[in-house]
Amino acid sequence: MNTKEAVAKRILMLIAEHDITVNALANIAGISPTTIYSMLNEKSQNPGVVSIKKICDGLDISVRQFFDHEIFDDIEQEIK
Repeated sequence: MNTKEAVAKRILMLIAEHDITVNALANIAGISPTTIYSMLNEKSQNPGVVSIKKICDGLDISVRQFFDHEIFDDIEQEIK
């Protein structure tokens, strides 16, 4: 799994944990639903750090909490 896929899966986990929709997440994070959907699919190969920070702020978690999950333990090396 690469970093982009791990970020997308982590966002989906957090949406499920908070029992909200993508649109609700976008609303509380102050970003467009399109931005989140692009992070979840193949359109965005580089999810922005600012967008991730806004998602964290909306969910009232730190960036450390976002990335402090086992899903990030075995991601592929990006430099090949």
